[in-house]
Amino acid sequence: MGNTDKFEMIANTYDTSGRIQIAKVSSDAIREYLIDAKSKNAIDFGCGTGLVGMNLLNDFKSILFLDTSQNMINQIKQKISSSNIQNVATLCFDFEKDSLSDLHTDYIFMAQVLLHINDVELVLSRLYEVLKESGHLLIVDFDKNEKIDSDMVHNGFDQIELTEIMTKIGYRDIQSKTFYTGSKIFMGHDASLFILDSQK
Repeated sequence: MGNTDKFEMIANTYDTSGRIQIAKVSSDAIREYLIDAKSKNAIDFGCGTGLVGMNLLNDFKSILFLDTSQNMINQIKQKISSSNIQNVATLCFDFEKDSLSDLHTDYIFMAQVLLHINDVELVLSRLYEVLKESGHLLIVDFDKNEKIDSDMVHNGFDQIELTEIMTKIGYRDIQSKTFYTGSKIFMGHDASLFILDSQK
């Protein structure tokens, strides 16, 4: 996945107060879309240090923390062991390079992950395969922001364009909305976050 090398380097210092705050509003937004989730399994896709998924541990039967960065996964493992959490697992894996045919889940959520993915359609297609029938993919990311000019990340997403890509893959009942606006939260610029809910 894009920028893995960068995340390997910043894993130890990733949990800043700003990131913790954004993770809180993101997990609160995700929670609004959950249906009977306490009996369901989830994947925190591109989980980083698990800031979002850790907030949702009590909302699911179990969570698999998945990331391309081994150092990020190591950070989560430390959190899991220090808090003696039982209903979790971790996996270091890159969906841009490969697919996992034996992995299936009810929910996948990804917060500020899509902007790091080069081939958005490929990864969303592979995640579609992982979802069980009627499973949900929840995406939290930045609205398109023309002020951002970066070789490292997408400059956010147009919700309508993203919906069209996902509809083509097969996702249905797609709904999205902007839910948060913050100061200097996207590469030093003011930006807004949207949440998109979709179903297989």
